[in-house]
Amino acid sequence: MKNGAPSYTQREVITTQIYPSADQACTYVADAITDLVSERNAAGQPTVLGLATGSTPVRLYRELIRRCQAGLSFQRVITFNLDEYYGLSGDHPESYRRFMQDQLFDHIDILPENTHVPDGLAAKDEVFESCSDYEAAMREAGGLDIQILGIGRTGHIGFNEPGSGPESRTRLVTLDSLTRRDAARDFLGEENVPRHAITMGVGTILDARQIFLLAWGEAKARVIAESVEAPPSESIPASFLQGHPNCVFCVDEAAASHLTRLRYPWLVGPVDWTETMTRKAVVWLAQKSNKPLLRLTDEDYTENAMADLLTEKGSAYDLNIRIFNTTQHTITGWPGGKPDADDSYRPERRIPFPKRSLVLSSEPTDDVFCMGGVLHRLANQKHQLTVAYLTSGNLAVPDTDVRRSIELIIELGERLDDVAEVHFARKVEQQLDAKGQFGEDSSDLRRLKGLIRRGEARSSARLLGIDPAQLRFLDLPFYETGRYRRFQITKADVAAMVTLLNEIRPHQIFATGHGHDPLSVPALSFEVLQIALRACAGADWLKDCWIWLYRGPGVEWEIHEMDMAVPLSPDELDFKIKGIYQHQTQRSQSPGGSKQDANSWNLASALNRATAQAYDALGLAEYEAIEGFKRFRS
Repeated sequence: MKNGAPSYTQREVITTQIYPSADQACTYVADAITDLVSERNAAGQPTVLGLATGSTPVRLYRELIRRCQAGLSFQRVITFNLDEYYGLSGDHPESYRRFMQDQLFDHIDILPENTHVPDGLAAKDEVFESCSDYEAAMREAGGLDIQILGIGRTGHIGFNEPGSGPESRTRLVTLDSLTRRDAARDFLGEENVPRHAITMGVGTILDARQIFLLAWGEAKARVIAESVEAPPSESIPASFLQGHPNCVFCVDEAAASHLTRLRYPWLVGPVDWTETMTRKAVVWLAQKSNKPLLRLTDEDYTENAMADLLTEKGSAYDLNIRIFNTTQHTITGWPGGKPDADDSYRPERRIPFPKRSLVLSSEPTDDVFCMGGVLHRLANQKHQLTVAYLTSGNLAVPDTDVRRSIELIIELGERLDDVAEVHFARKVEQQLDAKGQFGEDSSDLRRLKGLIRRGEARSSARLLGIDPAQLRFLDLPFYETGRYRRFQITKADVAAMVTLLNEIRPHQIFATGHGHDPLSVPALSFEVLQIALRACAGADWLKDCWIWLYRGPGVEWEIHEMDMAVPLSPDELDFKIKGIYQHQTQRSQSPGGSKQDANSWNLASALNRATAQAYDALGLAEYEAIEGFKRFRS
């Protein structure tokens, strides 16, 4: 803990500032850069910046572009990028040189000769010398004044994968399998992701005079906590930043959620024992003690820094019963509400029945992966169900699947003497051949990939008892005209959502994206929803509309976060798995980045079963599987 820091940060070795949003965090870092650049410009001196790529710093770069347009000059700024994929030329669409040009350099007045990115095309026998020259250029420029960092889910900074120590310098590295899996969509398949990269070393990064590490979204929460609170270790290279005298982590609330002060605040200081905090603490205590809720004792509370909870709320006996009942009341087999039943302790209202239920899926598969069982229930329980796929998901379709479809279209068209179909298929085939392994998809190719995913979504819906006529495909423009990490919401996206909402007039909405990386497809889809809901503020239907959040593929809400837990029978779980299996183009995807299991249907099954087991361990009824939801109150 830094001297003078508040007691609740006592476990944090690195100064960590938490912001309500990524934009506010980026404003803070942009202020620091602006102040330094302005000071150096006035003195006629250069400013040397170390820059990062990926979705994390994009909002920072947009803010710097805005400031340049407002008068801040970057003509004296010299930049050095952290890393580059080995084997990619600077004009490759996924090279980091291309990324920096697109996201920053082409939009500010920086001199081209002052921008430096490692040479991804250096010959193997010249890589060492090229890396040494890169380090020498940094020293000659005066050293890095400010280094901007993101962080990978393996704890890597730059491409310093686990095993990288504080003595490492700029070098050629082999990429971790999880890192390559995370980049798979950018490269249209993991098999296309380069296996090597050139990166500044941890030691090179530590030489910078000031470091800002940025992190957004719940996917980064675990590794942020380990980097900030756990002892430095080569298994988490970012943890070596603990040794830097001027390093600040700037994170949003989702990325900070595993820090002790947020996750277990009773362990580091006084707590305001709200009902939400009480439920969180008691469930944690039961799980830590490996006991059902009703068997926790006064000693369990006092021995785990929760004596003040007993003092404020009463005995363990009373607390246990209250939290047990609260948790039990989240369980329902009627996600749309049960008609003709007392709903005093049910998570969803019994009236109106049937409900107009709107399920928003940011990409095809998100809905069935996360709530396939609930989709089946809503359909069987005769609610007026609409499933809206907000984006086509065409960027996630491998070329091999498209080629198979092209061959089918050509053969069928020739047999039916359909000249137009054959002509289109052959044109797309030529575009596929021309773009090669790493080129960008043409509009025709993306359209065909989108149609493939529509077919998969319809097949999945039929298995879940949903008429394909109940499906909507919005194909929001931000996705159709963009690329991963480079999406931007438009007025047309919001208009399409407003039209859908006012047409359906839903009583309940199921959505995902809350707490995700702000530039991810789910987060942007959720942002479109929120803007659209504000636009519908005066609508009478909105007063009676509840919003239920599902967490996202590969993860689930923690028990204390769930407001509705829907049990699945073995048959219902089987329907769900078969529904996921219909998404053939996504079968090799691993939504949660799991090294254990790359098959999405097995990952979903294991996740739902684990949730049921967690409820069972707390002393509640035993179920085959459970899907969880959190009510969103804006």
